[in-house]
Amino acid sequence: MPAPSERHSERPALPPGLGLPLGVLAVLGALVVAALGVHYAGHRTPGAVDGWILPGVDGVRPPWRYAALAIDFCGEPVGATILVAAAVAACLLLRRPRAAVLTLAGAGLTVGSTSLLKHVVGRTIHGGYLSFPSGHTALATALALVAALVATGMLRLRRRAATLLPLVAAALAGAAMGWAEVALGAHYPTDALGGYATALAVVPATAWLVDRVAGIRSGR
Repeated sequence: MPAPSERHSERPALPPGLGLPLGVLAVLGALVVAALGVHYAGHRTPGAVDGWILPGVDGVRPPWRYAALAIDFCGEPVGATILVAAAVAACLLLRRPRAAVLTLAGAGLTVGSTSLLKHVVGRTIHGGYLSFPSGHTALATALALVAALVATGMLRLRRRAATLLPLVAAALAGAAMGWAEVALGAHYPTDALGGYATALAVVPATAWLVDRVAGIRSGR
């Protein structure tokens, strides 16, 4: 019988039973990013959807502005580094090495994808700043999704709850960061949606890849 540490180390990054639903989610996320990217390529102004949302969100005043700044800090280099380091440390303390790798790889690939897409799409805000998709929103969504996957594996939730938890966590984190970015005037609402969808596309694929590589290394 394997030792407890061995059992912990074998826990997959992608919990059993979530491969199909999260795979579908990843495909949908990629399609949303592609559709928005093609539609807004080279644009310098808000789109129709942005125009509906911006008047009620952009330019918030205190105390909501302070809340937006605090949330935004979590996506800045210092704040993001603190969050990722804390998440990796928590995974290692819980003896979840694959989750630790997923945290690093998922966050890195998500942010890298948004950076690449910004140059490909070329949408700008405020006279030249590349805006689509929102890297802050993508990172927040990615970290929440990873945390939910870890919690799902630890709590051994039933399939419906196991599927809902990552979706709800990602939606809440993405909505919070997306609101902050739009409220501070850093992004259009559809930029935030693009960042959210990017994380949904990248993280499940990264989790599958982490498990695949770990399985090959262990000879399975």
